[in-house]
Amino acid sequence: MYGDQAMAEDQNLNSAAAQIERAQADKCLRPSIAGFFDEATNTVSYVVHDPKTDEAAIIDSVLDFEAASGRTSNGSADRIIEYITSNNLKVKWLIETHAHADHISAAPYLQERLGGKLAIGRDIIRVQEVFGKLFNAGTDFERDGSQFDKLFEDGETFKVGELEGIALHVPGHTPADMAFIIGDAAFVGDTIFMPDFGTARADFPGGDAHQLYRSIRRLLSLPDETRLFLCHDYKAPGRDEYAWETTVKQQREENVHVKDGVSEDDFVEMRTTRDKTLAMPNLIMPSVQVNIRGGRLPDPEDNGVSYIKIPVNAV
Repeated sequence: MYGDQAMAEDQNLNSAAAQIERAQADKCLRPSIAGFFDEATNTVSYVVHDPKTDEAAIIDSVLDFEAASGRTSNGSADRIIEYITSNNLKVKWLIETHAHADHISAAPYLQERLGGKLAIGRDIIRVQEVFGKLFNAGTDFERDGSQFDKLFEDGETFKVGELEGIALHVPGHTPADMAFIIGDAAFVGDTIFMPDFGTARADFPGGDAHQLYRSIRRLLSLPDETRLFLCHDYKAPGRDEYAWETTVKQQREENVHVKDGVSEDDFVEMRTTRDKTLAMPNLIMPSVQVNIRGGRLPDPEDNGVSYIKIPVNAV
């Protein structure tokens, strides 16, 4: 467990907890949040805004992609645009919690139409290096995070209007995973799912079940009533409705993989065994190639067409 001593020494976590407590004490410091669920990829995108200034962040957007035809479309992103424009919001951030392996980001499409800075965690550089080699991306593909406008460090603060924000590095699912906390709401990406479904896999390149456990316990050291907003839901057996909001307290009491009392060794054994049974995400090949480029397709070839590579017998 992420113990009292570790928490006492974790100044960035303490800063996040203090921010959450301020927001819990003053409703003016809490964001307005709208979730947009994409059933095709089981992904939740969020528009988070400051009701006072109408400044907004878009988190984990989705570009529709039909793998059989290789065609993209913008229905999911256009729903967000409609919401932004109808509420007269001003987009300041387009945030990715990590380089997703199950859907393509719509951030460039949204940025072109709405503005804002595209941001991700600094360790995207590590992910670019690993997958740049796997896909033989060549020297034209920069592995320095320059495809993004902002690379967040652990503990770095930011603003959405007058709302306080802080980024926490939570690796394990991938090396680059970040949780972005705005006011009293934490957007935790793929670290954790609803309590009845458990936790994210840790078997992608650079993933680590030990790291994932420690990252989750770090998040679950935040104040009990911290609102956690998840990137995915798959409806656990026996549950008929999709859900993507929970709390630290609920996760600590009920999460089937990592509730209080589950040791790191037990979690790692469970996670490693379970991951061996999981198939790769349907869209992993196109998603990773595009998302390490900040949501941009690979450069067109001499015929003007972009191509997605599939490495044969390499994964």
